[in-house]
Amino acid sequence: MRTPGSTSRIGLVLGASVLALSACVQSNNLDWDLRAGGGNTSDAARQATAAVPTPDANGILSYPDYQLAKAQRGDTVASMAGRLGLNPEELARTNALRPTDPLRDGELLLLPSRVAAAAQPAVIGGGSVDISAIATTALDEAGPAAATAPSQPIPGQPLTHRVARGETAFTIARTYNVSAKALADWNQLGADMAVREGQTLIIPIATAPAPDPEPVVTPPGAGSPTPEPPSAAKPLPDEETEAAANTPKATPPSPDLGDQATGASAAKFTMPVQGKIIRGYDKRTNQGIDIAAAAGTAVKAADAGTVSVISSDTNGKGIVIIRHAGDLLTVYVGVSNPAVQKGAKVSRGQDIGKVAAGDPAFLHFEVRNTSKESFDPMTYLQ
Repeated sequence: MRTPGSTSRIGLVLGASVLALSACVQSNNLDWDLRAGGGNTSDAARQATAAVPTPDANGILSYPDYQLAKAQRGDTVASMAGRLGLNPEELARTNALRPTDPLRDGELLLLPSRVAAAAQPAVIGGGSVDISAIATTALDEAGPAAATAPSQPIPGQPLTHRVARGETAFTIARTYNVSAKALADWNQLGADMAVREGQTLIIPIATAPAPDPEPVVTPPGAGSPTPEPPSAAKPLPDEETEAAANTPKATPPSPDLGDQATGASAAKFTMPVQGKIIRGYDKRTNQGIDIAAAAGTAVKAADAGTVSVISSDTNGKGIVIIRHAGDLLTVYVGVSNPAVQKGAKVSRGQDIGKVAAGDPAFLHFEVRNTSKESFDPMTYLQ
């Protein structure tokens, strides 16, 4: 039986506990995983993830199969749709919202259809020519007409997760073996880490596998004894060798099929211009090759295909993109006086323009797929 004094003491203890909990929440020191203390390995068990992606000038995150838009302060679903030229009902339905719902500053919404991305500055000559940056809109136009779900993950594209009823940011992070903080940073979640049913989240890209667990060390005399290897109990049998006279005759050398290859079969593409390669391919710094050629030299189509893009970068260098069989694209940067139009069919070796003037004059040539992944052009030219 509680006395009035004991009831008061219990109330004081509970009140102090509530105040302490409130202080932890406000100072962000609360251990949401309830794993703090000695031997806590929850952070170490999570995979390291890449840096948070940065939207373009229009607040758009573009990936091969989808795009997301970042809400501005005071946005509603309808106002964001109007700014991006989208149907408010479609944008709301895609994100399990209503057109009149207010959006939190920085909140990411999945777009029901692709919109034009903002072009970024280019560096040509002595720097990187990143077509994904300088002609994002152009490559979006050259991409597949209808996005389909990939049969396997696309390198560089984060996975997406549609939040189901009862899920939290923490349970989703554990499902994909990433930290809840990384998940929150990548999706611009609020301080309360709240997610809603039907919301689409992007999963941070892991840059390294989760570390192996520490081996369990048992004290001497404990645990199972190490089994003795068979060779310690019984020696291996002597190796039986065959006499040299019984060895089979050497097989004749295989014919060199390269000598029989025609020009068309030996190379997927033909050189767009003849000249010295002054800068080679590098996945990070130069996603193509630079071929020195005099200004006015004819630029030729590397293979038959359809002209998908006629454009130019921020320095006025002409860009031509041709789609070929097998979902391959060839990109030509530094083209003046284009001799073809968008949508035109071109044949292998057909003139598509001239090398633009420069110091030095050169053509930048790339090979990509419709997911914008670049490849070393020399593997297609040799």
